[in-house]
Amino acid sequence: MPRSIPQGPSRRLLLAGALAAVSAAVTGCSSDSEASSSGGSKRLRIGYFAFPSGDLIVKNRKLLEKALPDYKITWIKFDSGASVNQAFLGKSLDIAALGSSPFARGISGSSPIPYKVAFILDVAGENEALVARKGAGISDVAGLKGKTVATPFASTSHYSLLAALEGAGLKPSDVKLVDLQPQAIIAAWQRKDIDAAYVWLPTLDELRESGTQLTSSKEIGAGGKPTLDLAVVSDELIAKDPKAIDTWRKVEAEALELLKSDPDGAVEAVAAELSISKADAKAQLAQGVFLTPDEVASADWLGTDGSPGKLLTYVSDTARFLADQKQIDAAPSEDAVRKAFYLKGLPDVLK
Repeated sequence: MPRSIPQGPSRRLLLAGALAAVSAAVTGCSSDSEASSSGGSKRLRIGYFAFPSGDLIVKNRKLLEKALPDYKITWIKFDSGASVNQAFLGKSLDIAALGSSPFARGISGSSPIPYKVAFILDVAGENEALVARKGAGISDVAGLKGKTVATPFASTSHYSLLAALEGAGLKPSDVKLVDLQPQAIIAAWQRKDIDAAYVWLPTLDELRESGTQLTSSKEIGAGGKPTLDLAVVSDELIAKDPKAIDTWRKVEAEALELLKSDPDGAVEAVAAELSISKADAKAQLAQGVFLTPDEVASADWLGTDGSPGKLLTYVSDTARFLADQKQIDAAPSEDAVRKAFYLKGLPDVLK
């Protein structure tokens, strides 16, 4: 809902709605999940985004199902990190894709969400960007003053938008920020209800057709505020089934390898999952930054067991920025961020 409206549903009602949607998704995908769980078969509930990444290759090629044939695996699609956070609060997920900004939010506060980052899916590049509608009279970020700008709140795009505004000498109050999910952004754009939007693929490409790109997450990252698509696992799964986490990380690493060793196959899988042409899938994949498994577990990124990488600094910096922007009450300590990393087995489990 727009930030300018102080009244609205309580967090409890929002959470209930989100959990109801998650429950419906799980039921729709697997009506016998409860029965199989009670019958002794283990299950994994995995949250994902319809976003070009190795995650979609794992899903499309059923890499995890083949590696864990005795498990009941359910894939649940989400539109934003905020809803993923709500689902983890309701214990409706075991593993999920999650942006670095909503992750920083999730581990902040007196009651952090019980999950930990265990993998890096990709680094945001040109696949997230700020686009102004042609005809709105906006040629640069500074030109957004007094304009209506949409983004999914509590997302990496929201974080990058705030960073872009700050870089242009604007405060969030200098623009009218509107909280919209990707599909709602398209509708608002077509009605000319909004002047600009910061969002990710594939919605982003639709906006580019009738808009002007002002900046991207690649540029903002180069300026010191990178964002990433992470993968998190619940504390409960870590305690109960760490071997399943190792297997999941191994197939995610395989997908990263396939992006480079079999680009045509990767394109085909992503095109099938997003119901787009191979040409579009290829173009969208080209806009992301995908690490190799060795890079994921390197000191430059996630790190290894006992030695967190630079992601620790990136998440800490993100949380401090969000606190400075009054998006969260206070940033977590570095020790709290460190405890939100699950690095056991790295780098060996990726081989």
